[in-house]
Amino acid sequence: QVQLVESGGGLVQAGGSLRLSCAASGYIMSIDAMGWHRQAPGKQRELVAVIRSDGGTGYADSVKGRFTVSRDNAKNTVYLQMNSLKPEDTAVYYCNADIVSDYRKRNYWGQGTQVTVSS
Repeated sequence: QVQLVESGGGLVQAGGSLRLSCAASGYIMSIDAMGWHRQAPGKQRELVAVIRSDGGTGYADSVKGRFTVSRDNAKNTVYLQMNSLKPEDTAVYYCNADIVSDYRKRNYWGQGTQVTVSS
């Protein structure tokens, strides 16, 4: 059974930094794209950042220049370095990944980690 487990969320003041991690475990044959989404109260879940297996990245306009997504393929882990945090970044952050397990590709989601930015 494949699982994604996030860590690194918490409370930080505006202008501060946090680093989120998401580790995939289980019977994993390969991992394609990995990414981060977030959902603030009363809002739809939105894509924050994505990183392909070749290292190519994409970001939401709202986080460009402040957030950096990276991955460690040896550890099946994706990271999100968040700098210059703003109160509007407050949300539950979810990682997801396209993982090939048992010769089938599925999209998996983590349980989410809360990020709260105080003004």
